[in-house]
Amino acid sequence: MYQPQPTTQRDAINLLLGLFFIGLQLFQLFALPTWLLPQNPAWGWWLLFPAVLTTSWWAFIHESIHGSLFSNRQLNRMAGRINATLFGSPYDLLRWGHLLHHAYSRTERERPEVYMPGSVSMAWCKLTYYFRLLGGLYLFEVLGGMLLVLPKPLLKIAIHTISRPDNVVELLSDKILLPRTLAIARIEAICILLVYGVAFNLYGEFAWMLIIALLARGGLISLVDNVFHYATPLEQGRYAHNLYLPVWWSRFILHFNLHGIHHLHPNVSCWQLPNLHAESGHQYQGRWMQAMAAQFKGPVAFDHFKED
Repeated sequence: MYQPQPTTQRDAINLLLGLFFIGLQLFQLFALPTWLLPQNPAWGWWLLFPAVLTTSWWAFIHESIHGSLFSNRQLNRMAGRINATLFGSPYDLLRWGHLLHHAYSRTERERPEVYMPGSVSMAWCKLTYYFRLLGGLYLFEVLGGMLLVLPKPLLKIAIHTISRPDNVVELLSDKILLPRTLAIARIEAICILLVYGVAFNLYGEFAWMLIIALLARGGLISLVDNVFHYATPLEQGRYAHNLYLPVWWSRFILHFNLHGIHHLHPNVSCWQLPNLHAESGHQYQGRWMQAMAAQFKGPVAFDHFKED
């Protein structure tokens, strides 16, 4: 029988994780280039560590987005904002983008691998699909945050230019352009520019190392984003795949592989997902690495889903 996790236990675990992730990013951005790289460039190999933890870190931010990090709402938001700033994109941009994903998943606005014949050429569809898959999603998240520093009239022009029926940009703008939300997001965007501007200045001749680390982050974020939904039935927003991983690996990424259960219970703490999955009888719909590789088959024609 599913039992909710005691909030004090959850809060304690997530507090330690939050301090760890913040410390890890401060090490990567400031401590490493200030004290270690000048002594020996071989210290740059330590950048592999935060890169490997990319999915775990995003899963932590994801918990804040759903209000599941801490029982205290203000602490939950603060942890999310700090980590999102270090991640490279304003918190509310990530938060509303993800919540709209839950609202519109597998509809026309949220099915990036689906090719609609007659809308664009298959060649263009493949180009944009693989760009998004191989880092483009993270790039959009970063650039989207930077657009927020534009004067509001120019920002509205940019939004109008990139809004289409097959994305959530227009819906996202309705949330972000609210005066208080936009003001906070702009402050965070400026902080991101300052943080990474200082970091690149500190790296100096080793800036290429930080660039590679950020490319690795962007690649992993983009690869994982749609893996649970690739080629799944349309118009079923609460459906997603649960992907098998060994227990230790599942814990390592905060059970982010149990995405199907998460879509059914989006406000349940990640630490409770294994119990819910075990009781649901839904089993697994694939394995993590195979599902990651399957995305490279490319866009799936809309007619394929009608046949199913």
